[in-house]
Amino acid sequence: MLALLGLHNIVAHPDILMAINPVYGIEFLLDNKAMSLIAMGNVVLAVTGAEALYADMGHFGRKPISRAWFAFVLPALVLNYFGQGALILAEPEAAKNPFFLSAPDWALIPLVALATMATVIASQAVISGAFSVTRQAMQLGFVPRMEVQHTSDKEQGQIYLPAVNWGLMVAVMILVLGFKSSNNLAAAYGIAVTGDMVITSILATVVVAKVWKWGWLKAGLLFSCFLSVELVFLAANILKIPDGGWFPLLAGMAIFIVMMTWKRGRQLLSERLKGERLELSMFLDSLGSSMPTRVAGTSIFLNADTKGVPHALLHNLMHNKVLHERVVLVSVQFFDVPYVPDIDRVEVHQLKENFWSVVIHYGFMDDPNVPGALDRCAVFGLDFSPLETSYFIGRETLIPRLGSEMAFWREKIFVAMFRNAGSATAYFKIPSNRVVELGTQVVL
Repeated sequence: MLALLGLHNIVAHPDILMAINPVYGIEFLLDNKAMSLIAMGNVVLAVTGAEALYADMGHFGRKPISRAWFAFVLPALVLNYFGQGALILAEPEAAKNPFFLSAPDWALIPLVALATMATVIASQAVISGAFSVTRQAMQLGFVPRMEVQHTSDKEQGQIYLPAVNWGLMVAVMILVLGFKSSNNLAAAYGIAVTGDMVITSILATVVVAKVWKWGWLKAGLLFSCFLSVELVFLAANILKIPDGGWFPLLAGMAIFIVMMTWKRGRQLLSERLKGERLELSMFLDSLGSSMPTRVAGTSIFLNADTKGVPHALLHNLMHNKVLHERVVLVSVQFFDVPYVPDIDRVEVHQLKENFWSVVIHYGFMDDPNVPGALDRCAVFGLDFSPLETSYFIGRETLIPRLGSEMAFWREKIFVAMFRNAGSATAYFKIPSNRVVELGTQVVL
């Protein structure tokens, strides 16, 4: 449809095809030095969407993206923009809305309907990307646990996060009511996209230099070509900060503060818990000389520290004065890789006094499932009967304090996030009717 709309006006005014010659663009920049930077801020909107194409189709690989872009998307966009230019040359007053004025009057309502459907499709792609990125951030420890629903039994990456979905809806409503028109929103969109491009090029430079081992010189020379163009676009859009460009900067800063507060808060909580840490080896040695009553069954304790005793185990022993005949300490570790092969999923060690240590490995794209991973322990001589197995999980109540290593206002944010975080039971797919929670208070 974009291509047809463009062709309709190009046929009527073929002089626009002279715009293929880049000399006209260079002459415009040289003759209008004061206006050229402002023009660049608007020109960048013509290429936005290319980054969404990569985000939406990245998992298909390079060939589908390049074929879709060069054989289909790019020609259609060029024809449409040339058609809009042809219309403005013939009717300068059409500059107020060249896209919809490119069509005949009778086609206006069908075109609005088509644009709405295209918006829904595009929004679905962006929403799915937000779900995927949020889940990766969860597993890398930058945001609290949230409910993750799997909507397909065939595609692992097909997920739904209710909290993210509702958050996006509220944000979009606020944006629409606040900016009122797409022209006003363009300022925010431009600085968001150009900022994204610059950040991506900088991060890609680091990856190419350090991970691909190209070296800083080669990587810098390659990406300086991209950055020289992207920085010009970013500079042009900085002029739009008062007109709405402030919003993505403010939103990005707020999200960054929240993510870093969660990450730092988790580190602080871990340090506090380590202050009360008891070495696992010493604990097992002490059991040899003073064994508490052992009861039938298997107890599983989630344990972030593989060399320490879980706080839930100590609390259970302190209050109930018993240990199960078999105790399994489970640690879940996430790595900075998308997937961990099934053969490397679990690491099993038998300890003294019928204690076992199990380390479960996941990548940031893997779907955590502790009971499913524990089923793989049978080959190591550790099998579980669901009816005789209980899961013990510690639940901390956090108390902020002045004079801590983190600012008090950030502590308050972290405590609020911690209270509202999803439960480990749901996140790790643990049967809720087999879980015992044991609480403790921690002063930050």
